[in-house]
Formats: sequence, structure tokens, C-alpha cells
Amino acid sequence: MSTQRPTSTGPSANGPSPAGGALAPALNVGFLLTDNFTLSAFSLMVDQFRLAADDGDRSRPIRARWQVMSAKADAIRASCGVTVSPSGPLGDPAAFDYIIVVGGLLHGGQHMDEETVAFLKRAARAGVSLVGVCTGSFVLARAGLMTGRRCCVSWYHYQDFLEEFPHHTPVADRLYVIDGDRITCAGGGGAADLATALVEKSMGRSVAQKGRHILQLDRQRPGSESQPHPPIADLVADDRVRRALLLMEQHLADPLPIADIARRLQLSTRQLERLFQTVMGQRPAEFYRRLRLRYARFLLDTTGRSVTDIALEAGFSDCAHFSRQFKAQHGFTPSDARAQSPGPMARNLAAQRLFD
Repeated sequence: MSTQRPTSTGPSANGPSPAGGALAPALNVGFLLTDNFTLSAFSLMVDQFRLAADDGDRSRPIRARWQVMSAKADAIRASCGVTVSPSGPLGDPAAFDYIIVVGGLLHGGQHMDEETVAFLKRAARAGVSLVGVCTGSFVLARAGLMTGRRCCVSWYHYQDFLEEFPHHTPVADRLYVIDGDRITCAGGGGAADLATALVEKSMGRSVAQKGRHILQLDRQRPGSESQPHPPIADLVADDRVRRALLLMEQHLADPLPIADIARRLQLSTRQLERLFQTVMGQRPAEFYRRLRLRYARFLLDTTGRSVTDIALEAGFSDCAHFSRQFKAQHGFTPSDARAQSPGPMARNLAAQRLFD
């Protein structure tokens, strides 16, 4: 996956220059890859652009062009160990329709150097659409480029995002979010859906569908479709209930009013009540309470935190309220549950998600 580093930058970097008589491409994309980026998100997007750019499968960058940019000539390592060599320097950000930041592993090291962050800020001032894919949303937020914008993150990194950016409001129940000239995508298969949407916007539906057919991808999913969900919702077919479950899981410590969940799903409270009763066999408030009690039991079994701390972490107003609800659910108190804890083996599960 390496290419020769070209001597020119901008639209002519991987195709005929408009000055040489060729038409300007309908879509010109620059990629920025973070250290330990996710290869699947990058490859799904770039292959959509490649297939849209030419007739058949000849990969000529005619209708679309793309390049991997970097402030350095060094190859960039994906989280799986594969390396990708940059195909061009940073150049002029205004040469691109989209600049896509592909993130990957969250780690303590530097994800983007200062020169690249400055390049992103120049692109923002020039009105270029900036796209954060996977944890690329973290990169844009760290650069101060998501202030006042909705930001889509994976449900798996929802809490990580909130902890680092407490003044932002992440969206984790959708595949991707377009907020003006800021686009963020949870990653994974959603990257293919976003790439299809960008191709369709620039070149039309038939060109966009051609790429999906060659890649043997099923129907295109809109950005508003819910993300593939944690196992709690595996058997839930209704998209609205799945999204409600995601919202509940994301707000265990600070439970949302059921009316607020309904509003976010563009339903009335009564509609959500009926929907939950039909799909889940119980009211949403009851399910939400059981979910928080399950989380509390998980913390009792796998951590050494006090019962009071766990009560607050699971969204209960005080220890007495938590104890009453817990005993009504299980038939014994939280202290009794702590005494019955399976011990060190269970504690090794503490780093895992509740529903893994």
C-alpha cells in the first residue's frame, strides 16, 4: 500500500492536471492518517472513491482523485501493523473538497503533529469540509474544530469522548453526522456508507451504487441509521428501540427522563411507552431501572468501590434508594451481593464493558 511521493501537490497529484487539458475531477479528497489508524475505515473509503473515479475497475483517477498527505515522508502504521506511505505533502488545503482524518487506537502518544493540526485549521478557515472517521473525531475536537458542532462517535468510545471533551455533546446512536462543513463518522462499516454518500453528492446515485456493487456491499445506510449495537440489543429489530437502548446505556450514571429519550427519537412519550411494551415486554422506565441495577451488580462483583459510590455511579439518588431497589430486584442487599462476589477472577473483567 505504498506509492511514490509525488513532486506536485493538490488536484494534479494523482491524475492529469486541468491545465493540461483534462477536466477537473468532480471529487478531490485528501486523507490524513493518524498513528495506529484503522485500516478498514481507510480502505473502505478510498476504494469507494477509486471505483467511482473511472469506468469499470481500472482505477484511473479521472472523476475523483485522492491522496494520503503527511508532513513527513515516513510510512504511517495502521493498528493492524500494515504501513501506508504518504503520496504527497500537506500542500494547499483549498485544493480539496474533503480532508478526511482517519483515526484508530486511542493511546497516550501524539496522534497528529503540530504542522498537520495547523494544516487542518487552515483548511477550516478556507471552508474545506473536514471529516473525522473512527477516532478522527477526537483529532478534530482536540484541534478545537468541533466547537458548537454535533460530533458522531462510536458507542464504544462514547465515555472516552465525554471524559476528554465534557463541553461537547457526542452522538453515538448514528452511523455518521453531517453538520455543515464538519462530518464525523463512527467508523467501521459506516465509513463505507459515508463514502457512498459523498460520491453520490458529487457524481450521482448510479456512480455511487456501482462501487458498492463491485465491493459486494449491501444497501446503503443513511447516516441517521443506528450504529450496530452492543449485545444488549442484539435481538431487537426495531431501530427506534435500539437507539433508545443505546441512549440508556450511555446515561447510566445520569439517567435521562423517558420524555427526553422520546424527544431525541422524535417520538411522543406515549409512543415510546407503547413501542417498548410491544418490543421489550415492559415499560422503558422499568427496563432502564433494571439496566442500571445490572450495571450496579457488575460493579459490586468486579470492583472494590463502596456501595455508596456504586449507587451514584448507577444513577441512584442515594444509597438507601439503591439498596431498596436492589433488594426488590434480587432478594438480597448490595452488601450481601458483595459478600457473595466471585472474587479475583471476576475482578479481571472490570476493564471490560458491562455487556461484552
